[in-house]
Amino acid sequence: MRIAIVWGSTQGSTESAAEALREQLGGLVVAVHNVVDVSAAQMHEYDVLLLGASTWDIGELQYDWADRLPDLEELDWTGRYVAFFGCGDAVGYADTFVDVFGILWEVLGESGANLLGTWPVEGCEFTASRSLCENDTKFIGLPIDDDNDPELTDDRIAAWATQLKEELSALSVDAVG
Repeated sequence: MRIAIVWGSTQGSTESAAEALREQLGGLVVAVHNVVDVSAAQMHEYDVLLLGASTWDIGELQYDWADRLPDLEELDWTGRYVAFFGCGDAVGYADTFVDVFGILWEVLGESGANLLGTWPVEGCEFTASRSLCENDTKFIGLPIDDDNDPELTDDRIAAWATQLKEELSALSVDAVG
């Protein structure tokens, strides 16, 4: 499986998370791209995309992702896998916490992509999010809140990387079996 990390970052937090994730996943990742440097068609060439984005303004996509979204909408993502990670502020924007995952998933999920890397909501203080699944018990990706919980970031990325390795291993077994 060809795995790529694609990130968009305005202030550097999501970029740092992408770098940490690559370190955790090692040789499993064949490429890391800033979303401004890769087209939707190039993203489509990978089997698994780990998409890093932050929520901006009030529940909006980070600007670089907003520019790429129309191109993503035009492709059929059937057979591809996506996982989301990124930054949000659960205190300052408690009612739109990591909405960005939901925005991207609405496009990719409706276009046939499969989801990896859900994360429990336990330990996150927020009031609403477009990024909830499984009866609101999980986020559809890994939320990072460097504004309020920076001390948790490294451990969460490491745990999420371990979870992704397990999920990817199960996919490989299913493909062979």
